[in-house]
Amino acid sequence: MKTFKLILLTLLLTLGLVAEEVKTPTPPVPYNFLAKKEVKNFINMMVKKHHFKRSYVEEVLGNAMLDKETLARYTGKYKANSTNGTWERYKAHVLDEQTMQLAREFKQNYYATLKRAEQEYGVDMDYIVGFMGVESKYGTHTGNYRVLDSLATLGFHKNRMHKWFKAELKNLFLLMREQNRDIYTQYGSFAGAMGAVQQMPSIQRRFGVDYNGDGIKDPWDLEDSIGIIAKFMHKKGWEKGAVVAVPTNFSGKRFSKLKTSHKKKYSLRYLAKKGIKPLEPFNASKAYLLKNRNSDHDDIWLGGDNFRVLTKYNNSTSYGMAIHLIAQEVK
Repeated sequence: MKTFKLILLTLLLTLGLVAEEVKTPTPPVPYNFLAKKEVKNFINMMVKKHHFKRSYVEEVLGNAMLDKETLARYTGKYKANSTNGTWERYKAHVLDEQTMQLAREFKQNYYATLKRAEQEYGVDMDYIVGFMGVESKYGTHTGNYRVLDSLATLGFHKNRMHKWFKAELKNLFLLMREQNRDIYTQYGSFAGAMGAVQQMPSIQRRFGVDYNGDGIKDPWDLEDSIGIIAKFMHKKGWEKGAVVAVPTNFSGKRFSKLKTSHKKKYSLRYLAKKGIKPLEPFNASKAYLLKNRNSDHDDIWLGGDNFRVLTKYNNSTSYGMAIHLIAQEVK
């Protein structure tokens, strides 16, 4: 459950960063975080449990800013280019020709590193390429929100995930100390995710890799990011060469016969009785029934266990499908 919560960024990170058009965020404003009782309790915890100097934590949080735009995304007030989007919008911004061209170039330019990761971790390199495209368009869209402001804002103001964000703020302090990085100069998504594969601080601490051998686990470095994703896929059970997703014969407008989810499996025999059959070989007896909702019709796919691995980084069918389609493009 703890791991699930750590990965539960679903549409909150990637869709907000890549699937929406780039725009200049509303600047954060000064705010007296130190006056809040919850902040005082947080400082006490960081001093007592994690042995930080009180003066340092007070100084950092005293300089944190309130990001009203970020907070609005988690309190139901944010509307324009909001966190969620349709499959068409996702495809328009994540599966556009620019991304596909960057994907092909990335595979060519980093082939040796991708091949090494494929061999060392037992993962398919094309899906590493897909991850990198969806997360940041190969490092070109890594976010321009100061992470300290985002996490302090979301951690100490009421919203649907404030406890989780407060834990990520704690991990930000720990990460900066462990890697000797400046907490004031870390920038990322509005939710605090950093680097070419958009990692929250807790995920950086767990999956960070120095894959280029320079002594630094750098989430902005593309080679390190290849190692990060390969390590994640391996740890979550990726099976090299196994089926990920295949299209089905569904050709109607809307599909409502069965529940669609990347968490619930059906036997292929049962699906066939319901009129759903794969259009390509599907070498498993059970499958996830996947749906992407377009404005006037649904796309229905079958997903294997490897598809579920993709959604453990971001709990979204659209996210996993986007990675799959990029991987298919560069094969």
